[in-house]
Amino acid sequence: MTIKIMIVIFIGFAGGLGVGSGFVAFLTVLGIIPRLTQLSKTMKKIQEYEWAVVFGAIMGTFASLWDPAFTLSPFLLIIIGLADGVFIGMLAAALTEVLNVFPILAKRLRIDDRIVVLLMAIVLGKICGSLFQWIYFIDH
Repeated sequence: MTIKIMIVIFIGFAGGLGVGSGFVAFLTVLGIIPRLTQLSKTMKKIQEYEWAVVFGAIMGTFASLWDPAFTLSPFLLIIIGLADGVFIGMLAAALTEVLNVFPILAKRLRIDDRIVVLLMAIVLGKICGSLFQWIYFIDH
């Protein structure tokens, strides 16, 4: 192997270790999964949540390496997309509750009395960013 290929392999491996370590730290140190189970009142299913995250991370890694193409019904894709959105929304809710993100951000921006405006800006930004990605990158 050439030196360039060895460097690319090393950088890719180091990047993967960095992202994986950050993901594990995010989930364990902040206690995201236990808080998510508390919010959804499903504490008895905590191991299922943990295995779902591990399986999802592994499948996401494989999907990013292989670039799979699925031929599924649009109706099934809508259901899968909604389930993904609910999960991400609950994960974000658990994270913001654990970290008290919005009150801290509002205080730093000096808009303590406008937290609802801050929330709406974040929600609308997420919606616009998602729509931009789907309209621009998926259709082209």
